[in-house]
Amino acid sequence: MRHAETVTFGGSGLDRAAELRGDMAELARAIERDGACAVLFWRGKPLVEGDGLDRLVRLDLDHPVLAEADGAPVLLGREEGRLVFAHDLSSWTPEDLDDSQLDRFLDPTEQRHPALAQSMAFAELRRIMSGLSPRDAELAATGKAVLGWHLSHRFCARCGAESEMAQSGWQRVCGACGGHHFPRTDPVVIMLITRGNRVLLGRSPGWPEGMYSLLAGFIEPGETMEAAVRREVFEETSVRVGEVGYLASQPWAFPSSLMMGCRGEALSDEITIDPHEIEDAQWFTREDILRAFAKEHPFLAAARQGAIAQFLLRNWLADTLD
Repeated sequence: MRHAETVTFGGSGLDRAAELRGDMAELARAIERDGACAVLFWRGKPLVEGDGLDRLVRLDLDHPVLAEADGAPVLLGREEGRLVFAHDLSSWTPEDLDDSQLDRFLDPTEQRHPALAQSMAFAELRRIMSGLSPRDAELAATGKAVLGWHLSHRFCARCGAESEMAQSGWQRVCGACGGHHFPRTDPVVIMLITRGNRVLLGRSPGWPEGMYSLLAGFIEPGETMEAAVRREVFEETSVRVGEVGYLASQPWAFPSSLMMGCRGEALSDEITIDPHEIEDAQWFTREDILRAFAKEHPFLAAARQGAIAQFLLRNWLADTLD
């Protein structure tokens, strides 16, 4: 696919400086020689600024707010010669925090720390992702995913003892049994299933009204990507799929997936949904999708901007999948 790496969270070409992760002496020399900065997260939300909260904030390492950070920072990479670290400020509790808002499908709240400029706020990445530059989006997604992995994988999966961060945040090591653990990424297929002029979309329970998207599902052990596409579509809708091809991928840090966009040709039309999997599925024409993007469809809402589903649908409409 010609435009594969223009998807949100892809294509920034970040130098991840992997050669420095385990060399603390050289890491310290690089910080001293070239400088470094920090990007900050609160409960998975990146610190951003700007009228549209469309710029990832970079703080100097001596900024006083970093003294409140939890644990060691994660080395994200090197940007214009300067190292970039992710720091977690999740132990800070904002005044008047409403925890119920944080669990919504698209958290609308913003948190502002008193030690930071009021133009800066922690904001839900899904809400702001489409406005970020490719580099800011990659840094935000990487930091959110790795910090989230440390939070959910504190204890060794082999023996249950608490493990420790190593390799500048890219490993956890168990001192009790010697186990080494690495950040987890779950492979997911998301598929553009077409039949003639129509595309198959579904919706999950609890989604906003009118929201439909491409079908998606996790790849199982011992399964190819192509087989996963056929299995997931059939399980959810009873639609049979023939030829399958790969299109593009998107890191999806909600919490730790790699979305692998595929296209597939449907061999059947009739839909029978599995209510345990999805709430509804329908065939939509190109004209339906165009009207949804123009906000003129009677009920169908456009796929969320920044998500690979919208990216694939737009390229389908523009005949730029190949």
